[in-house]
Parts: sequence; C-alpha cells; structure tokens
Amino acid sequence: MSDTLKALARACHENRLGRRDFLTRASAMGFSASAAGLALNAVSTEALAAGGVDFQKHKGKTIKLLLNKHPYVDAMLKNIENFKALTGLNITYDIFPEDVYFDKVTAALASKSSQYDAFMTGAYQTWKYGPARQIVDLNTFLKDPKLTSDTYKWDDIYEGLRESTAWDGKAGSKLGGPGSKQWALPWGFELNSLTYNRKALDGMGMKVPTSLPDLIDKAKAISKAGKMYGVGVRGSRSWATIHAGFLSGYTNFGGRDFENVGGKLKPVMNSAASKSFHTMWVDMLKSAGPKNWTNYTWYEVGNDLGAGASAMIYDADILGYFMNGGSNKEAGNLAFAGFTPNPQAKNPTPNVWIWSLAMSEFSKQKEAAWFFMQWATHTDNTTFGATKGDLVNPIRKSVWANPEFQQRLEKSYPGYLKQYQDSIANSKIYFTPQQLFPEFTTEWAAMLQQMYGGQISVDEGLDKLAQTLTKKLKDVGLA
Repeated sequence: MSDTLKALARACHENRLGRRDFLTRASAMGFSASAAGLALNAVSTEALAAGGVDFQKHKGKTIKLLLNKHPYVDAMLKNIENFKALTGLNITYDIFPEDVYFDKVTAALASKSSQYDAFMTGAYQTWKYGPARQIVDLNTFLKDPKLTSDTYKWDDIYEGLRESTAWDGKAGSKLGGPGSKQWALPWGFELNSLTYNRKALDGMGMKVPTSLPDLIDKAKAISKAGKMYGVGVRGSRSWATIHAGFLSGYTNFGGRDFENVGGKLKPVMNSAASKSFHTMWVDMLKSAGPKNWTNYTWYEVGNDLGAGASAMIYDADILGYFMNGGSNKEAGNLAFAGFTPNPQAKNPTPNVWIWSLAMSEFSKQKEAAWFFMQWATHTDNTTFGATKGDLVNPIRKSVWANPEFQQRLEKSYPGYLKQYQDSIANSKIYFTPQQLFPEFTTEWAAMLQQMYGGQISVDEGLDKLAQTLTKKLKDVGLA
C-alpha cells in the first residue's frame, strides 16, 4: 500500500480531512475508490490495535457466531476481513431467519453447548439468559484495559442503549441501575416513529399526523377512500405486537405495564389511562387497519407499506427505511416523522428494540469472542456499516454526527435524520424488566386480539388481564 495514500487515509481517520476530500485527492493521485477504502479501513484497524490491547493474543484460533439474518449482519460481513487482519482469528457463523432464530439461541443455551461463542440477541431476551447464568457479564471485559482498547469509547454509545442492556436480575428494578450486569453490547437499534407515503397523503391534501387522534382521523379517511388502508401496526399473538408502536404510544399517554410495590410487581395495565388508550387503539385498528390484522408481524406491516397497500405505519423507523428502497413499489415515496401520540405530551417516547451481541457462558474462547464483540461495536466498524452498508440505526453518537452518514440519510430518506433527532433523547426500553416478559406480553397481545374481535370489552379485558398476570406473579413469588 502506498505510504502517500496511507498518510492521506490517516488524516481522514483523525478527522483532519473530510471523507469526500480524501476520496477526491486519492482519485487525483490515481487511486481507485476501492483502494482508497481499503487504505482507510487499514488505518482504522491499526488505530484500534494501538489502543493498548494485544489483539493478536489468540491468533490462529476460531470463534463461531450464531446470527439472525439481518442487514446488520450483512454490513458486518462486508468488513470482516479487517477483523481477521486485526486479530488473526478465524471466524465461522450460522445464520438463521428470525422466525426460527430465537429458538436456536434458546436451544443452544439450554443445552450448555460450547458450539457458539457469541450471538445476536434482543435486550428483552437477556432478562432470561442473564439470571439463568447462560450469558457473561461483560463488565469483566469492559473494565479491563488489557482486553478493551482505550479507543473503544464506551460513553460514545447512547446512554439509553447501554442502560437498556444492563440489569441486576431483580424483577422490577431499574435497567442500568446500581449493581447491574452488562449482559450485552448494543449493536444497532430501532426506535418507533411514523413512516408515511408522501404521495398518498399529498393526494388527499393531508399533512403529516401530529398526534394519535389526528392519525386515526386521517387513517380513517384514507381507508374510506378505498385505494389503501390508513395505518399498519403489528397484531400477531406475540410480544412483538406490544413492544413496537403500541408501547411507544401507550407510554406517551402515561401508561405503564407494572408498578414495583415493595419489591413485588403489580400489573397496572387496567388503569384508567390504559383503558382510554386501548379504546383508541382498537378503534384505529377496526376502522383504519388491515383486514387480517391479527396475523400481522414486522414483515406484513413493512411489505404493505412498500407495496402501497397502506399509507402509514407506526413501527420501527428502520422498517420504513428498508421499504423506501430496493424493488418496493413505493420506493422513493416514503418519508419519516418523529411521532408524539399524546396531544398533551412534549416529545416522542419511542420504546426501542436493540439488536445486541452477547457472549455464551459456555464458550471456550471468551477472550477471543470479546475481541470480536469489541470490534463489531467499535466506532470504526459501526461507521463502516452506516456509510457502506445498512447498519441503521448505529449505536454511537459520533456516527450520527458523521457528515457522510447524514448526507446519505438526507438525500434518500426524507425526514429520517430529523425524526431520529426529535426522538433519541427519550428512546429506551419502557417495559419493566422481569423474567416472564415473553409470556406476559404474549398474554397482552392475545387480549388485544380479543378486544379487536369483539369477544370482550376493553375494560373487562384489561381487568381480566391484570388478574391473570397477578396470579401468575404470585405463583412465582413476584407478587
């Protein structure tokens, strides 16, 4: 590699030269964009290696990953040769689609298999894996200067994401509170906002909805017009139905799932505020949602938006991001807005999903696995993923401040950067952490389906749900 090109790449890495100027100068010197990119990645790898850690310590060994099929994985694999160059490690992996992925993780951990060293997980899932001693408290590695580079800059990762992946294992206690164990490293996240079809709304003379009542009114009018339905949200009998737009809006109206009363959990989803919100939500679904809403997962919500079957979704921002490109019929017609459902609230309160990396307690290569996790979530790789792949949303403040990343968003994703800026301050996990999270949220989704279908009223349904969950909490000594 040319010393001149390398010096130029170093100036870019140290922010003494903008990336666009770097590429322009490299081109003028006769270097291809590919060669310039390789030089910049090489310099970034060297900088990480210079941070006080012997990343070649386990050279020649092999680690194996368990991964969900996802654009974050694609972005990481595009840059994997730099990890190999940094560490001398070999890396293998199994990738499964999401409909079977979590079962694969559960089975591997339950069997105490040492097959996988690290794996993708959501923060919610660590509420089971951690207390069951199936994953490693990463504080051990984060606080060891011989294992964590001083260039890692843990504080550059948003506080809400760091805290949301840390917990002390006590039901009802605060995420990230005193005594919390760092069960996972945030890798990429989704906050819930509004994605809308500009063409559809413009065609009806509508402005972007500014509250849930406004959204419902406009979604009803769109559905009544007959060309598409108004708004898509998830509806399957799953925890995922509760965690996305539903909980983000519920929280904005003051709703809570549980209260911690003297160390015991009390279900409070049958409060007056909750009943009012559920009534609005069910009305929206019946009058402006898809006909077979109870079958809707992330995929159906996104596919309908991309195909022009729905005008809006209140769901993960990255879902709209992916629908605004590729071969989707409405690619280029979609735009984004931060969403404050409660007219009396000042800001959005998006509940977040955080794709994270966790380490198996049964790994035989824990230090080597940590080197991978550190590299994957480091500034250099997340910058690469955000600018050269689809690592959206990146976890680091510095990457969001990167001009190249900002320009990419502003050019092709109208409103995306602003909705993030409007929403990030109050983006975190709003569920009360407890080990029965999957079962309880599935019960909640099932009751929501019954309200939607008319089998039970909202008031009666929520009272019944609270009673059912109270009994289950008592059965395990949590109420």
